[in-house]
Amino acid sequence: MRSVLLAFAASLAISTPVLAENVTVAVTAIVEHPALDAVRDGVKEALAEAGFKEGENLTFIYESAQGNPATAAQIARQFAGEAPDVIVPISTPSAQAVVSTVRDIPVVFTAVSDPLGAQLITDMDKPGGNVTGLSDMSPVAEHVALIKEILPETKTIGYLYNSGEANSVSLLGVLKTEAEKAGLSVVESAATKSAEVQGAARALIGRADVIYIPTDNTIISALEGAVAVAEESKLPLFTADTDSVSRGSIAALGFNYHDVGKQTGDVVARILKGENPGDIAVKVAAGSDLVINKLAAQKMGITLPESVVSRASRVIE
Repeated sequence: MRSVLLAFAASLAISTPVLAENVTVAVTAIVEHPALDAVRDGVKEALAEAGFKEGENLTFIYESAQGNPATAAQIARQFAGEAPDVIVPISTPSAQAVVSTVRDIPVVFTAVSDPLGAQLITDMDKPGGNVTGLSDMSPVAEHVALIKEILPETKTIGYLYNSGEANSVSLLGVLKTEAEKAGLSVVESAATKSAEVQGAARALIGRADVIYIPTDNTIISALEGAVAVAEESKLPLFTADTDSVSRGSIAALGFNYHDVGKQTGDVVARILKGENPGDIAVKVAAGSDLVINKLAAQKMGITLPESVVSRASRVIE
């Protein structure tokens, strides 16, 4: 009987994963704004649900680069020296800094629109090496369709972005393709730092029928400046980032970034439990919400059609 019990106990030890006594996950983002903060919080929540709880068996480190690429590189070097169990860079600039610096620590990037274009990986299905992650490639064709549904007379989309952010450059190419299919043209206005955002928005007055802001960390970190221009000039402003709608954009169709963080955290947990990051396929984050802001629309001189209001996931009055 004793031998049977010992065999049973041994089988449990083999089949039941044993969590490490303590693991360290180091997270960094290029800047702090609601969407990226939501990703960070979602990662921590998913890890807790997987059994990795801060203060018990998880050390959770977070560093923001405050919008500075040089600081992002410094944080990457710091993390490489500290050797945590997994590094999670949020946003394309932070991911590029970490992936170019770290070679032997698992990296799970997230909130990166185009990981291939950013040269983080060479294959979405088999990333190989120490890197995997989640893409938040925007449904740009649906954004163009939404703009046309709300404002059928639109002819020109003004694209407000940081020309130094690889994800925004990739999205510009996608936008031009989708706009052309819809019979629209695109004009660009670039801001390379947050202090330039309001001026770049003002430069679109008289050149565009709407302003469209992608998941660009520089622009989103200073969104209020662009919103002020849009309200003053009655130039409707749309974002790809749903967390920006409560800050004054008219509408956005995109991801719930807390959910993106949870999906990222699930991948981190798989690695902490023994999987090889290079064997985990890079996926596009799941989920798409339509969020609208009636007050912002009113301030910019438009009325949202009932067809849009009726299918919104969330309506801000």
